Amino acid sequence: MFNQKYLALSIAASFSAFSNVAFAEQNNEIETIEVTGRAQQFYLETESKIGTKTDLDLIKLPQSAQVLTEQLIIDQAARDITDLYRSIAGVSEYSYSGVTFRGFRDDANVFYDGVRGDPYSGFGVPQLFNVARVEVLKGPASALYGGGEPGGMINYVTKKPSYTQSKELKLTLGNYNTHGASLDMTGGLTDTMAYRVGGYYEEQDSFRNNADSKNTEFTGGLLFDLTDSTTLTTSVDYIKQDLGGNRLRGVPVDDNGNFLVDPSYNANEAFDYQDMEALVLQAELKHYFNDDFSVSSTLRYMDNERDQAYHESQSWVDVNGDGEANIDDETIKREYRKQYRANEETSLTTDFVYSFEQGQLTHQVLFGGDYHIVDTEYDYLRARYEADGVANLNIFDLNYGETDPSTYNLTDMNRDGVETDRFGVYVQDVVSINEQWTVIAGLRYDYFKELNKETGYSYSDNDVTPRVAVTYQPVENTSVYINYSESFNPASSGDQEDVEGEGNLTPETGKQTEIGMKNQWLNGKIMSTFALYQINKENVVMSNPDDTGAGDGIAALLNIGEVESRGFETTLVGDLTEHWTLTANYAYNDTLVVEGVTGDTISSTYGDGSRFANAPRHQAGLWSRFALDNIDSSIAFGANYVSEQISQDGQKVKPFTVFDMSWTTRFDDVLLSVNINNLFDKEYTVSGFSERNGHFPGSPREIVGQVTYKF
Repeated sequence: MFNQKYLALSIAASFSAFSNVAFAEQNNEIETIEVTGRAQQFYLETESKIGTKTDLDLIKLPQSAQVLTEQLIIDQAARDITDLYRSIAGVSEYSYSGVTFRGFRDDANVFYDGVRGDPYSGFGVPQLFNVARVEVLKGPASALYGGGEPGGMINYVTKKPSYTQSKELKLTLGNYNTHGASLDMTGGLTDTMAYRVGGYYEEQDSFRNNADSKNTEFTGGLLFDLTDSTTLTTSVDYIKQDLGGNRLRGVPVDDNGNFLVDPSYNANEAFDYQDMEALVLQAELKHYFNDDFSVSSTLRYMDNERDQAYHESQSWVDVNGDGEANIDDETIKREYRKQYRANEETSLTTDFVYSFEQGQLTHQVLFGGDYHIVDTEYDYLRARYEADGVANLNIFDLNYGETDPSTYNLTDMNRDGVETDRFGVYVQDVVSINEQWTVIAGLRYDYFKELNKETGYSYSDNDVTPRVAVTYQPVENTSVYINYSESFNPASSGDQEDVEGEGNLTPETGKQTEIGMKNQWLNGKIMSTFALYQINKENVVMSNPDDTGAGDGIAALLNIGEVESRGFETTLVGDLTEHWTLTANYAYNDTLVVEGVTGDTISSTYGDGSRFANAPRHQAGLWSRFALDNIDSSIAFGANYVSEQISQDGQKVKPFTVFDMSWTTRFDDVLLSVNINNLFDKEYTVSGFSERNGHFPGSPREIVGQVTYKF
């Protein structure tokens, strides 16, 4: 599947594109830029490029953003992104790696090092072994990053090579037969070259029947200081994820959200699986023409293959012969689906940043562009019900093992894949007026094209998304801001074909107005953010109520929906003392359908005035750590609250509160930590799905011990 030549090609392409830039000024005097460190910080991070693609203090950023630091990841023993949702205001789990972001479902607005492309795309959950920190931007991000949902975006900042000599070995052991190990090493090879190499492996059984997981990752990278003003950073990341008994669906519930069977229920057989393999090659070149003018370019190649076979619930079977198929029959019929998906993605992102002064104004101008191409292969085979040899399943008296996929009558669904091209150019100016005012204005043009390889249908479109925002700092440690930003999200080629000659579906667009306040307290030890927002998502694609399905030329889909999201969120992050650090958040959100179609299945809405699926009105999260220096230890407590939700089929999803804690102790170079998630072993539901597939259950109590040795 993979070939090492891609690494050389990636490095060579990125380097050659800018080699004339990197060395054009070797004979000129360029002042060496010196980076100085700050005092040690744990959870509080005050700078990020996530909101502007340039260095900017978060207190000056006129938008709500959060940075989840490496220390927070370590303290929570977070091994995948779902472990961190409690720490992100306004974000809750939807399914798999998908989230609800300010009321909107989003599983595609994922970036690594500011570049689009998720190696876990599909139904895998991103692992955190190779992640240094997680950055979260709330609200539309299209003015910088292109098409996506208007709720927000997540950016994973990966670990990089370093001249700092470091070797870390970590062993993991826990209940559900959890065991694993990782090794991470960095250091300098020469005065101008540094490295990083790491490996990770973990196995874990699931509390769900017939399910387990094996995660493997190998990563490496080299940093080259080509000149005093030019650096090249390369990396290779190999990921393998084997999930047994997947793809996991939910557990059946009644309309009040009560589980009908034990939450360990799984419609899959023990021989079902979802295997994923990915290779990511990346090269980033940075060059400073002078102190005020710089360029960075990132070339990224990703090859991702997913092979899966699974049984899925469909509907009740009339076993007792009373003429009605319902829960009294206790038995469901199932489909068997065998799917192969492969994505080959290449992206190139280039940003120029130029700073200059104009009287009392200081400008930081960003001009950039990105190009992203995806070639997807897709094979889909299906067997349906007993007619195709798929045995029914009694969900109360589980009769696993009575069915054999080798005997199924599989139908080839004649699916192929898509080819997608995205190209965008953008400009932004961050203007500082004195020490009090900061104005940001930006604009992006996007062109996108998609080809359905199964049918040969293709379409293209373009869009322009603006952003304008103002921050005012009456005093150094307080800022107030207002911003207006837009988003767009193009329809798929499959949906476009359903309009049957009525004209292309226009992209779904979002418009947000946000006002907020940020404060730094206790000499910058604590930072708080309060944001109030309204998002209107328009041109939502919904089923045409006039379509009879008779092939009479009436479009099956139309841009007739509008959804409004209103809410506010507040976060508090601080290293209060050398011994006490915390992160806390609360979010209120009300997402309603302004215009909709009753019974529509695309948007998971049920007519005007109804709530969006898995969009809780209230969420709160807390994590606080206390250091006990006299015994070289620390103790931490956490809580996660999510209020009532509704599923895609309108069933109630009960509210829940889950508590967690951890204990760490250091012995010289050895750190011992024990984390307990769901401390009181609460039975709860994370989110809702469909009536036939049920709700997604939360994990029971999980105890994970880790030993970390630095040498």
